[in-house]
Amino acid sequence: METKSNVTEFILFGLSDDPNTQLFCFFFFFFCYISLLIGNLVILISIHFSHLFYQPMYYFLSHLSSMDIYYTSTVTPKLLQNLLTKRKTISYNYCMFQVFSMHFFGVIEVFILTAMALDRYVAICKPLHYMVIMNRKKCNLLVLTAWVGGAAHSFPQLSMTLKLPFCGPNEIDHYFCDVFPLLKIACTDTYTTGILVVINSGIIVLVIFVILFLSYAIILWTLRKHSAEGRRKALSTCGSHFTVVILFFVPAIFSYLRPPTTYPQDKVFAPFYTIIAPMFNPLIYTLRNTEMKKAMRKVWCQKILGKGNLNQLH
Repeated sequence: METKSNVTEFILFGLSDDPNTQLFCFFFFFFCYISLLIGNLVILISIHFSHLFYQPMYYFLSHLSSMDIYYTSTVTPKLLQNLLTKRKTISYNYCMFQVFSMHFFGVIEVFILTAMALDRYVAICKPLHYMVIMNRKKCNLLVLTAWVGGAAHSFPQLSMTLKLPFCGPNEIDHYFCDVFPLLKIACTDTYTTGILVVINSGIIVLVIFVILFLSYAIILWTLRKHSAEGRRKALSTCGSHFTVVILFFVPAIFSYLRPPTTYPQDKVFAPFYTIIAPMFNPLIYTLRNTEMKKAMRKVWCQKILGKGNLNQLH
């Protein structure tokens, strides 16, 4: 990849200079990453090998689990490697790959969460038309739209970043490559680029968060007409969804909807939407979901214990 600068690698400041803090962070994020991989893989396998795969909500959940794995894997392995090394470097090419993949998979995840909110809205507010509105063809179209949206967002981000010249300091005050930290060390006036990044990232995240918030508000208003049991089940599902939305969107809004600069707090908020929220997604979507727990028991009992032992459980 040809660059407009003399820089072939960047030095990441990481999360801390203290060796003890770095060691603690390594074990903590290693645990988070392994938990994320196991949890999301369990959800993926459980959905794909059960009847839940044909239900729109769980079809979207399987795509969300895939995005969690892809999205976090673009950052966490490099973070873990750098926590164990004295000189924390990242090549120019891999840095650009992080910029692209973080925004690509991140925005796909945002649109998948929006599709899941739409699914809950239709299921609760228009139950008689649910199977017509949320048929498999339309679900596939929503997933395809999410991928197109991710590409439409991430390619301009990458294009703007590739045009930045780096000729002086190559030290990034972060633990991964993102546009704002790179703007700070570019050898040119980056004000216009920064504004474009805010429009392309911050405003998009805010608008979608407002849409999601309003959709769940309408759902809550509609639930007044349901029975106590119906309200309990719907609130349990929607509560799980909205918890995921809050964990992901609030730190992301802080990071991108602001003047194009960097703050020390960025490194505190970034783990929430890059590692911690994706790690909690499997727990949030399974612990309060009876149907999901039944499917997981059935699939994993068949795989581990065999069908004979499964019959004994019934």
